[in-house]
Amino acid sequence: MPLNKTSLIYCVGTLLSTALLLNCYNKTGFGYSNTQSDVTFDMLQDLNPPENFKILALGDSYTIGQSVCISCRFPEQLKDSLIVNFDPQDTFSLEIIAQTGWTTTNLISAIATSNPSSDHNLVTLLIGVNNQYQGKPFALYETEFITLVNTAITLADDDPSNLIVVSIPDYAYTPFGQNYNPEHISQQLDAYNLYAQNYCQDNGLSYVYITDITRQGMINPELVASDNLHPSGLAYSKFVERILPLAIEKLD
Repeated sequence: MPLNKTSLIYCVGTLLSTALLLNCYNKTGFGYSNTQSDVTFDMLQDLNPPENFKILALGDSYTIGQSVCISCRFPEQLKDSLIVNFDPQDTFSLEIIAQTGWTTTNLISAIATSNPSSDHNLVTLLIGVNNQYQGKPFALYETEFITLVNTAITLADDDPSNLIVVSIPDYAYTPFGQNYNPEHISQQLDAYNLYAQNYCQDNGLSYVYITDITRQGMINPELVASDNLHPSGLAYSKFVERILPLAIEKLD
């Protein structure tokens, strides 16, 4: 069974202690030798080789980070947070397939066009708000959400445990949304999120709920971007606070 990072650290610590004892013995007993030290550190490198983690983020404006800086969007913040939680020699690459205004239909088409590799260690999926905003039939979301989940799993090295589905933010709690029957918006988005949550629970998939964060937008304007519609970098940082522990667990 492969070792996780915690077990590996324990093993590495044990080997280092042994190496130090052997070096001390060599110095005091038979003269100093670099051989044992060199072999030990070669063994440590073999036990803990650098890893290249590949992340794929699928979605719409909430994933591409409309109206916030590139480093402020949640996939970038997630990547940066993962970097500081892993070995400095590990590397993280991020691919984003997302565009403002995309529905589930648009995302399915874009993935087919982009043809990303299927060896990602972590995939996030956040989609559906434009189905609601554009008045698409809810049945379309029911069908295409499942299609996207299955596609995401394929891209996640065909491993369902590498996928994290993120709930849809609620734009009713923004200055823009307040002009468009906000109660109705929230009710519809609740239905979308409940469907996604139930599907994930029924199929053993990871689901992270962040909608409540965006529902503080009217009492905390700093959670809303300058366009008065999308989440701010601060809001995305709060998304990442919830996603990060799960992402670490999946990659460790």
